[in-house]
Amino acid sequence: MVHSKLLFTFSLISSIFLTACNKSEAPKVETAAAEASYKADTVRIGYQRSSTLMTLLKETGELEQQLAEKKVKVSWHEFTSGQPLAEALNVGSIDVTADVADTVPVFAQAAKANLTYYVKETASPNAQAILIPQNSSINTVADLKGKKIAVTKAAGSHYLLIAALNKAGLSFKDIEPAWLSPADGRAAFEHGGVDAWVTWEPYVSSGTVVQHAKILASGEGLASYTRYYLTGHKFAQENPAILNDIVNALKEKAAWVKQNPDDAAKVLAPLWGNLPTEVVLKANANRSYDVQGVVLDDMPEQQKIADAFFNEKLIPNTIDAKSSDIYPLK
Repeated sequence: MVHSKLLFTFSLISSIFLTACNKSEAPKVETAAAEASYKADTVRIGYQRSSTLMTLLKETGELEQQLAEKKVKVSWHEFTSGQPLAEALNVGSIDVTADVADTVPVFAQAAKANLTYYVKETASPNAQAILIPQNSSINTVADLKGKKIAVTKAAGSHYLLIAALNKAGLSFKDIEPAWLSPADGRAAFEHGGVDAWVTWEPYVSSGTVVQHAKILASGEGLASYTRYYLTGHKFAQENPAILNDIVNALKEKAAWVKQNPDDAAKVLAPLWGNLPTEVVLKANANRSYDVQGVVLDDMPEQQKIADAFFNEKLIPNTIDAKSSDIYPLK
């Protein structure tokens, strides 16, 4: 197994079908290890509501069934966003994360966290956006100057906001950020507590369909929004077979979602707070659900994100993204 070595220690502050239908075919992956290992008897998985594939696996119990055959149990832990997920991974409260925005590992690396990239969902730039109220006088990103904007710290939407502001000749100093979780951001947006809200799916589609919000800017041309799955160095080294099984399950579920969008929406709607099916369909259409191994060619974009955060003095130091620990998949 080839691992680029980067040891992190980290402390960040702050804080998902029906039973076994026809399984979609998806290519299997194998680790580079000569022999698969099931050293752990339990795998603790952290996820958030936007973690579509993991949420579906949790709902169906498919992953538990597969790993139970190997005498491995699964425990599930829900988080509000990616940053607390990474924190929990670093302190050893969970073993693997579901997908988090590309910004999350950057913040973690800047804080010298213990993490390994083990798989990704390829870019989905339209799955995040800057929303404004239907009757807003804001017409361009430049009009955000001096405005109060709801954004989740370290989320992909955080980088989208930076990139959009920079393109408009502004910086973070030109706006008033309101650091809010997705749920709190939605509440503030609904009640007029903020002038704009930067968020991700399914909140973007919920905002445009339910609240009739307008999209001021999406990530297209600004932020690629690749979503990464993370684990710890030691867990990756000792449990390649568990990671292998998780990746295969993710690939199968991703294929099912893309081939059965209506069925997927019916399952997800109640899990996402009884959202209208229309919202879930729209949200899923904006996500790639293309599960692939992480490669060094992904790192220049990570470096770009890190440099942007450093320039805005949002992380204490820049990073060397190409030195990130990457778990190899064949």
